[in-house]
Amino acid sequence: MFKTILFPTDGSALSEKIIPTAIDFATLTGAKIIAIYVVQPLPFPTVTDGGINIDAGIYEQQMNEAAQHHLNKIGDEARAAKIPFESVVVQSVNPYEEIVKTAAQAHCDIILMASHGRKGLNKLFLGSETQKVLAHTTLPVMVLR
Repeated sequence: MFKTILFPTDGSALSEKIIPTAIDFATLTGAKIIAIYVVQPLPFPTVTDGGINIDAGIYEQQMNEAAQHHLNKIGDEARAAKIPFESVVVQSVNPYEEIVKTAAQAHCDIILMASHGRKGLNKLFLGSETQKVLAHTTLPVMVLR
């Protein structure tokens, strides 16, 4: 039924907590896992003349290294379970767009992702990448907490 699972991760404790579930699901369905980490660009411009001066290149390098570190954790567990595994690191202001786009390009059958379960004003102001994925894909989405 499911041959390819897209597993978005943001490296959070919640995302790491659901890795075993993703591995178990892939084992049960005989699917491969494609894990994606979306690196968001530097959220504010650098400031000079006594203000903050952040090197965008260093920021990007550190974020890409962090992304690869988190993807390697998933990959290690997938390989230990003999699950075919691929990883993708992309950069975007809107992670949900890259998740939906990658799922389509990779011919995924399902997206399996964590949700922080924000409520009230936090949900309104912070938004929910999971909600946006649900709204913009036609694929089944399994949401875990």
